[in-house]
Amino acid sequence: MWEAINSFLTTVDNLVWGVPLMVLIMAGGILLTARLGLLQIRRLPLALKWMFKNEEEGDGEISSFAALCTALSATIGTGNIVGVATAVCAGGPGALFWMILAAFFGMATKFSEGLLAVKYRVVAEDGHSLGGPFYYIEKGMGTKWKWLAKIFAFFGVCVGLFGIGTFSQVNGISSAVQNFFDPNKSNCVNIPFLGEYSWAVVISSLILAACVAAILIGGLKRIATVSQIIVPFMAVIYLIFSVALILLNVTEIPAAIVTVVKGAFNPSAVTGGVVGTMIVSMQKGVARGIFSNEAGLGSAPIAAAAAQTKEPVRQGLVSMTGTFIDTIVICTMTGLSIVLTGAWQVEGLEGVQVTTYAFQHGLPIPGQISAFVLMICLVFFAFTTILGWDYYSERCLEYLTNGHKKTILTYRWLYILAVFIGPYMTVSAVWTIADIFNGLMAIPNMIALFALSGVIVKETKAFFAAEKHKM
Repeated sequence: MWEAINSFLTTVDNLVWGVPLMVLIMAGGILLTARLGLLQIRRLPLALKWMFKNEEEGDGEISSFAALCTALSATIGTGNIVGVATAVCAGGPGALFWMILAAFFGMATKFSEGLLAVKYRVVAEDGHSLGGPFYYIEKGMGTKWKWLAKIFAFFGVCVGLFGIGTFSQVNGISSAVQNFFDPNKSNCVNIPFLGEYSWAVVISSLILAACVAAILIGGLKRIATVSQIIVPFMAVIYLIFSVALILLNVTEIPAAIVTVVKGAFNPSAVTGGVVGTMIVSMQKGVARGIFSNEAGLGSAPIAAAAAQTKEPVRQGLVSMTGTFIDTIVICTMTGLSIVLTGAWQVEGLEGVQVTTYAFQHGLPIPGQISAFVLMICLVFFAFTTILGWDYYSERCLEYLTNGHKKTILTYRWLYILAVFIGPYMTVSAVWTIADIFNGLMAIPNMIALFALSGVIVKETKAFFAAEKHKM
């Protein structure tokens, strides 16, 4: 049965993530990069400065940094550790090149999303801010496009419940816990209708569901508070270990870079024919890159809309740093670690096992310690992603139901249930489902970015002209 399901999902995934969608997302990033004059290079230092400097007078619920951490909590997750590994194994080392290139153009996309989110946001009756693609589609493109906004919101709910938000994150957590505590599955229990699973998986899913429930009940401010603590701390720890691995293998870096670049344009020359075409390498790299940083997906602007700011352009720049940190820094570190150690070539390894192998063989410390550090990083990264995506999908549902509180509360408990059952889904099925909903969610958002690119350019020019006069 699972084989038939996997086959069907793979067919749908190939249709959704075909050449047209990749061209749409990349073309959007290239167009915005050109129209904004390489803003992601020219304004990156300013963006990094404003990332920590909050506006004193601004509308919104949380600080710009908290909004960024909430967005990063939803992006820095299994995509950085498991997603990069699956992309490199399925598309060859060249997938890393396409992932970085997509992220570079994605920075302009993420800037535009953050800008539009603040420009077109609304304030609900109880004072909380609402914004995101559904509002910039409806208010920016006009009410006749409200149907497109609703399509985005519907897929946003699905991504949260069936894709990035739950199954893939929980699956990554339970796999990491099992690989560390019970790699041989020596302590198992038979679960009716599901099969035999390690006690490590069962216990971790129960604890995880309980922790998620405890935080989600507190709403956005509790999610933002937890994210501001966990995200920077775990990102720094992961980067320290990744940088140490790369520096200890520094002599291999030139060869690794050549392998990545060669693999991007001629995968079969690097993989020995396992990955045959550039399209496959590009598809895996772009798809996993978007899964990781969500540029073009339309999710991050939902958090950006809650930021305490009066300047849409300023929040756009802060949002842009999310893609830079997530993919160009963290994913690159993971990818290089996997290529440097040859982990992608080891047969029989899947998902988090690939990255674990890289850390165990690339660092001069006991394998158990590096495996434990990676497990902790993955658990906390994925945990915050679960929290961030509940916020996103609830906001999408709020738009669809006009704020019907009972429906949103029911959805919250369904979300917690999805967290509980996530570990019992197969790895390939989980990632394929996530890819499908990612693609479907990106389409209406990218249409809006193309349509409103003139507004984005006008706002940006006006803002920097005004800033110049202040100096």
